[in-house]
Amino acid sequence: MPANPLCSTPAEALETSMIHSIAGLLDEGGISRDRPFRAPHHTASMAALVGGGRHAKPGEISLAHNGVLFLDEFPEYPRPVLETLRQPIETGDVHVARANAHVSYPCRFLLIAAANPCRCGQLYDANAACARAPNCGADYMGRISGPLMDRFDIRLEVSAVAFSDLERPPAGDASAVIAARVAAARARQSARFEVMGVEARVNADATGKLLEDIAEITPAARALMTRAAERFGLSARGYHRVLRLGRTIADLANSDRTEEAHILEAVGYRITQSREG
Repeated sequence: MPANPLCSTPAEALETSMIHSIAGLLDEGGISRDRPFRAPHHTASMAALVGGGRHAKPGEISLAHNGVLFLDEFPEYPRPVLETLRQPIETGDVHVARANAHVSYPCRFLLIAAANPCRCGQLYDANAACARAPNCGADYMGRISGPLMDRFDIRLEVSAVAFSDLERPPAGDASAVIAARVAAARARQSARFEVMGVEARVNADATGKLLEDIAEITPAARALMTRAAERFGLSARGYHRVLRLGRTIADLANSDRTEEAHILEAVGYRITQSREG
C-alpha cells in the first residue's frame, strides 16, 4: 500500500518541522508529519510572503515547504510581492538578506492560485451587463505578469454552479480514491529516482537531462509536443513544464512511457481559451 500523500516522509517532516520551529510555530521537541497548507491574505507584505523582518524569519513560501501554498484573489496581491515568487518557484529555495542576517530557506511548495475573471466577478454573467466587458477581464488578469503565469502548469476556468446542480450528488471519484491514485503515482516516481540514484523525489524536481531521461516520450508524443510549442508559442520553460506534466499524467495512468494522449491532456491544461474565443 503506497504511503499517504497527505503525510510527509520522515525526511520531509524533519525539514518542515525545523522551519516551523524557527518561525516559532512548533512546540519544543515536537514534529509534524502533516504536509503544511498555508493561505496568506492578499494584503500580506513581501517580508511575510518570502521571509524577512528583523530576524530574517521564514515567510509563507518556506512555511509551505513540502506542502501547499494557496493564494486566493491572486491579482489582488501587490505586483512586486507576486514577482518575488518567480525565482523561488524555479529554484526551490529563497535567500533572505538583512543587515544582521543572511539566511537561505527551502521552499518547494505546490502553488495553487485562484482569481475572479474580473474585479467585479461578473464578466461572464449576461444578466449583469457589465459596461466594461471584456476589457475589464483583460485588465484584471493583466496584473499577473507573463513570466509568472508561465510558471503555472495547469490553468482552469471554472464556470458558475447553477442552483439546480447544488442538489445533485457529487460526480467523479471520491477523494479517497483520488488520494490512493496520487499516492501510487508518487511511489512510482520515488522508486524511479531511487533506481537512477538521484536525489529527486517527484517529477517536479526533474530538470534538464534528468527530465528528458524520465519522460520516455514516444515519437508520436514528441511530434505533438513540437506542434504544440510552435502553435501556441511555448517558451522553453513552458515546453519543459508540459513535458513534466505529461510524465506525471502517465504515472497516474500507470504507464511506463509518456504517450500522445498524456501530452495532449497536459497541453490542454496549460492552453486555456477565453470564452470570447
